[in-house]
Amino acid sequence: MSDRHPTLLLEVVIVSYGAWQLLDTCLRSLHEHGPTAGGMEVHVIDNASPDDTPDRVAAAYPGVQLHRLDRNTGFSRANNVILSAARTPYVLVLNPDTELRAGVLDHLLAGLREHPEVGMVGPRLIQPDGTFDHAAKRSFPTPTAALAHFTGIGRRAGTGKRLGQYRATQLDEHDAGPVDAINGAFMLVRREALAEVGGFDEGYWLYMEDLDWCARFWERGWGVRYDGTVTAIHVKGGTAGVHRAFRQNLHFHRGMGRFYRRHQAGHRPLVDLLVYVAIGLKLAVSATRSAVARRR
Repeated sequence: MSDRHPTLLLEVVIVSYGAWQLLDTCLRSLHEHGPTAGGMEVHVIDNASPDDTPDRVAAAYPGVQLHRLDRNTGFSRANNVILSAARTPYVLVLNPDTELRAGVLDHLLAGLREHPEVGMVGPRLIQPDGTFDHAAKRSFPTPTAALAHFTGIGRRAGTGKRLGQYRATQLDEHDAGPVDAINGAFMLVRREALAEVGGFDEGYWLYMEDLDWCARFWERGWGVRYDGTVTAIHVKGGTAGVHRAFRQNLHFHRGMGRFYRRHQAGHRPLVDLLVYVAIGLKLAVSATRSAVARRR
């Protein structure tokens, strides 16, 4: 930490649960493309992986701080092991299915220094085939935009602003500027803002905790910025799988309900009821589709 290592600029927090090969690629990219000015300390919090991932980390990366948890505590709580005690000027929350490129961290760190009102920033994210991960920049969804997004209408090219609102259409993928939210796969955070806002809400076990965190940053006066001028790779679904297990599906939809309840509900009771019913129906459809797909 910075009180023991005054030259440390950045702590990196990676929560792992199996998927060793993805984690290995992520750690190698960090080693190759870390910040050029100031030291970096990397933490891997292993959420009781069902395989030998933590042993492999210990053997291959002795310089990494490995934290072995005795059970799968969920994404939020595992990240908070480090976030609650962060001491460096900046903290990077990074998924194990990401891969850095040269200069990305230096550029984003310089951007935070240039924009002192910004509490967190994320880069353009692409999938291994080069397609843009639209979750890299998002707006807080209205009920209409959420419905359009999950039915696919809001994802179509040329969709109007009202229906495509969730994808933060005011910014091109290569632009830079403020957005409601960035992707939890890559969140570079100013510690000063972290100390004021706090870590992830542990009421979210997996999914939607990043959207909630961004909302809380804005509520405390800290901006969230998307910088599409630099790019990192995100193997979308690389750790959770393409087709979610029922537990993952349940927590995804519970997270949707929790986000809506905490940040948007309470103004129109009938709309609130319709939103919760829609979330329940979507859970039933998604769980059924995932179960069928996983059996094939």
